Amino acid sequence: MTLLDFPTREAGTPLHEQKNRVGFISLGCPKALVDSERILTQLRAEGYTVADSYESADTVIVNTCGFITPAVEESLSAIGEALDATGKVIVTGCLGERPEKILERHPKVAAITGSEAVDDVMRHVRELLPMEQHPYTDLLPTAAPGTRSGAAVPEREATRHGDVFAPSVKLTPRHFAYLKIAEGCNHTCSFCIIPKLRGQQVSRDAAAVLYEAFRLVAGGTKELVVISQDTSAYGVDIRYRESEFQETQVRAHLTDLAAKLGEMGAWVRMHYVYPYPHVEKVVELMAQGKILPYLDVPLQHASPRVLRAMRRPGAGKQLDTIRRWREICPDITIRSTFIVGFPGETEAEFQELLTFLEEARLDRVGAFPYSDVEEADANVLADPVPEDVKQERLARFMEVAQRISAEKLAEKVGRVMPIIIDEFNDDEGDLPGTRLIGRTKGDAPGIDGQVYLYAGEFAGQVKIGDIVEARIEESDEYDLFGEVVARPAWKPNVPQLGHFSHH
Repeated sequence: MTLLDFPTREAGTPLHEQKNRVGFISLGCPKALVDSERILTQLRAEGYTVADSYESADTVIVNTCGFITPAVEESLSAIGEALDATGKVIVTGCLGERPEKILERHPKVAAITGSEAVDDVMRHVRELLPMEQHPYTDLLPTAAPGTRSGAAVPEREATRHGDVFAPSVKLTPRHFAYLKIAEGCNHTCSFCIIPKLRGQQVSRDAAAVLYEAFRLVAGGTKELVVISQDTSAYGVDIRYRESEFQETQVRAHLTDLAAKLGEMGAWVRMHYVYPYPHVEKVVELMAQGKILPYLDVPLQHASPRVLRAMRRPGAGKQLDTIRRWREICPDITIRSTFIVGFPGETEAEFQELLTFLEEARLDRVGAFPYSDVEEADANVLADPVPEDVKQERLARFMEVAQRISAEKLAEKVGRVMPIIIDEFNDDEGDLPGTRLIGRTKGDAPGIDGQVYLYAGEFAGQVKIGDIVEARIEESDEYDLFGEVVARPAWKPNVPQLGHFSHH
């Protein structure tokens, strides 16, 4: 386990001579990563240094995941490692909602908070590492992350997802960012405890989201990855109320938000979209080129009986919905995840899932064998599937998914496509910037395939974060291979801050 490497120390000051050094470990999903960004924003705002090693840390914050058993074990292991190294650990995040589980293994942790608890985390940091009194700076109030100068800070429960808590510290590369539009979930899926960990859905006002997106794009972000537990349900809890963005009233509704985000000129990618009827309007925006033709849709299964046991919406209608989306936007990329070996799943029901996979021909697919989650209702369902059967079904599922992926990627060979560059991939002896790794519009960061490119005549000119044009020359089961053929200028519809190049 390693601490986040976030260089915030004062220029010219050796790290070992500084005080109030906080190490940080961030675990879990992109939604948790945004929470980490908020805490790091506040640490920086209050003058703390983020340490890049246990040896240089006075205390460590561990942002945990508590969704499934392997994630819980990873979190507990990280807490133990940090305790052994520093003796002072503050635990936050999803597993923090289960303090008894943490204290059973690690009774010496300094403090435990739940998810989205920036204020509580900072209170414990101040208690463990009080800042030295300063006759000048102590007269100034500490601003919450994203708070406008002079603005009153409302009660946390009223604004916990608003612009007051929009992070200014990013843990992603400059060219893409996660944009969280809501927290919590109103579903009661039998295998999931997210509502118990993070509560019912609480949506941010559209203006808060749009101003955060505007700031990100103005700072050079070229891809906005929209996330929440249920993105399709955005705004339902606040009755789609309007808020003012640049002298225009915008509803807190997914279609309105997507349309406004699409006007900024950055790539806009939608994650965790449930197949509700109004998603068709979002797909129409994709067909118009307003947002990326990409949907991450957590379908979980295809058997109507299994879906009912899971308490998932849309049982029996998934294939019709996917066909309709493709009629509206033929180039749409659809990603999904599935659970195999759910309690009571028969061989016939698993075959239903395989048949659905063959007919739906999803572009990006992930699958997991079912595992019990403490306090989940599915734990008590009858007829658990033996572990060896789960693994055998998982292997069969992935064999079909891999074949479909290979066939769909082969269709892209010969095309020229826009590719966003994530990193260099130079071999020893290459000129710098000769080999590149990027993603198509149909690939989300960290979870989908990659594109391996030769820069060709553009070697040394392409930068990380550039969006280039590349000819696809080969493909395999998950990735594409090609060569850069053009390096067009990126022209967002948002004024750029600072002295950025035209790329």
